[in-house]
Amino acid sequence: MLTQDLQRRLDPFLMLDAFGTDNPGDYIAGFPDHPHRGFETVTYMLEGRMRHRDSAGNEGLLGPGGVQWMTAGRGVIHSEMPEQADGRMEGFQLWLNLPAAQKMRAPWYRDIPAADIPELTIPGGRVRIIAGQVANTLGAMQRETTAPLFLDVLLEAGANFEQALPATHNAFVYVYRGALSIAGTAVPQQRMAILANRADAGCVAFTAGPEGARAIVVAGAPLNEPIVQYGPFVMNSKEEISQAVDDFRRGALA
Repeated sequence: MLTQDLQRRLDPFLMLDAFGTDNPGDYIAGFPDHPHRGFETVTYMLEGRMRHRDSAGNEGLLGPGGVQWMTAGRGVIHSEMPEQADGRMEGFQLWLNLPAAQKMRAPWYRDIPAADIPELTIPGGRVRIIAGQVANTLGAMQRETTAPLFLDVLLEAGANFEQALPATHNAFVYVYRGALSIAGTAVPQQRMAILANRADAGCVAFTAGPEGARAIVVAGAPLNEPIVQYGPFVMNSKEEISQAVDDFRRGALA
């Protein structure tokens, strides 16, 4: 979970969980029923398979290269359980905040198979567009208020990547294979680079290291609203959090 300072710098994002293991004992228990309210979860699977079920009646199997986009809204209880006995499980889960006006909206869910995620070939690599837009190609998902950009970029050794961004967007890059360089600063594997918010900043640009690189690029428009969190509930006030806990305890969350 992001600290308070990072929440301000990376608003509207709340958390990035990078998970990965070759040991089935680490993931076989999965994530049994648990609640959420007030935000969206975006799960991007690199390897492995995960079954989703929720209290709104949705069910889907998330496979390699696929994305699960879930809007918890006013409340949902869901489970995420692996459907494999061995092999590697790897991916990301990103928590995207909802604006105050949408926190109590109806829950929503979409499974996006790998084949439905647009992919562009670029010099020295390729980019998968989970959300947002690259050049004239729209990603698999769009959101008006937060306008998120979520890319998976693969680069060969020494190749460059550049993507235009509104100067008002908060953005970060997480490297999960190899290494890259941003404005002369080395970013090794399993490290996050938080981009500066400057009026003259109009893009994110980086260069892959000698072994190439694979990284996710995430950006979005800040909500600039209070963030009050208690575990799986993210609202704007302590009173709203108390209501969420009470609703969950009496079975009225979803």
